[in-house]
Amino acid sequence: MSNQEKQRILTGITTSGTPHIGNYVGAIRPAIEASRNSDNLSFYFLADFHALIKCQDPDLVEQSTREIAATWLALGLDPEQVVFYRQSDIPEIAELCWMLNCVCAKGLMNRAHAYKAAVDANQAGGEDPDFGITMGLFSYPVLMAADILMFNANKVPVGKDQIQHVEMARDMAQRFNHLFASNKKPLLSLPEYQVDDDVAVLQGLDGRKMSKSYGNTIPLFLGEKQLREHINKIKTNLLEPGEPKDPDTATVFQIWQAFANAEQQAQMRQAFADGIAWGEAKKQLFELINAELAEPRERYNELLAKPAYIEEVLQAGAEKARQYSAPLLAQLRNSVGIRKLG
Repeated sequence: MSNQEKQRILTGITTSGTPHIGNYVGAIRPAIEASRNSDNLSFYFLADFHALIKCQDPDLVEQSTREIAATWLALGLDPEQVVFYRQSDIPEIAELCWMLNCVCAKGLMNRAHAYKAAVDANQAGGEDPDFGITMGLFSYPVLMAADILMFNANKVPVGKDQIQHVEMARDMAQRFNHLFASNKKPLLSLPEYQVDDDVAVLQGLDGRKMSKSYGNTIPLFLGEKQLREHINKIKTNLLEPGEPKDPDTATVFQIWQAFANAEQQAQMRQAFADGIAWGEAKKQLFELINAELAEPRERYNELLAKPAYIEEVLQAGAEKARQYSAPLLAQLRNSVGIRKLG
């Protein structure tokens, strides 16, 4: 099967913050498994333009780009088998973003979840509705649409909170095709979102959803001592050793499920019924997670020490990505009338 015939799958990774085990279980691990499907042409990109919306610390943006690229490579993403690139290395994306801005209705952006949430927060605090809201926050669904449409992605794996953005990308593609496509042949493919309801959403140290905004995460590549310390901080109840415990309400067991096979899950469920001590359950959880992440952690640290190598991988990925983006952008330029004169 040629690359032109393959299903195109596109995944964006925002370069802000340090990945945690919730990111790994919910997004990174299933995405890397999907990348090994030879029936797909998979695009994975570091969304550093998107990071600028929330982060104005240049060193942090650079650090996060380096850490997240190293994370995906350490966990087994093969840049030879996929298209792995940095968003800012593809100039065609920014140009397509402007073209889409010129066909995207402002009313559509007014309905974007992130913008509406910011407006609601301002009004609740007695501020002007648009206080502190940048055009980056307001219009980032257009940039996300450009990310998707630039490579004519067929499927975009997202969480439920991101479905709206894929639908907006479809709206923009339809409008663009209506205005500029000739012979009824679409210039831009209409993407579909892909939500995996079986992907785990991990609880954090305090029992709430694991999130950097809550400060309750377990960073992915902590050293063994730090990993053990974080796991020991997981909130539990006051049940004593020997007292049966409910695995379905315990964060320790919920995280255990995300790393354990079926046999290990059954054994731990029985241990909970038998009254396993919380300290022992956390000890076994540490050993399980550490066994899965020990080798990737070593590769991750090796990669961080070789930023020039990471840059080389990203530049090679950009060259591969532009084999798709440059011809399409040339076609789009011509379609909107940006042409050489004679």
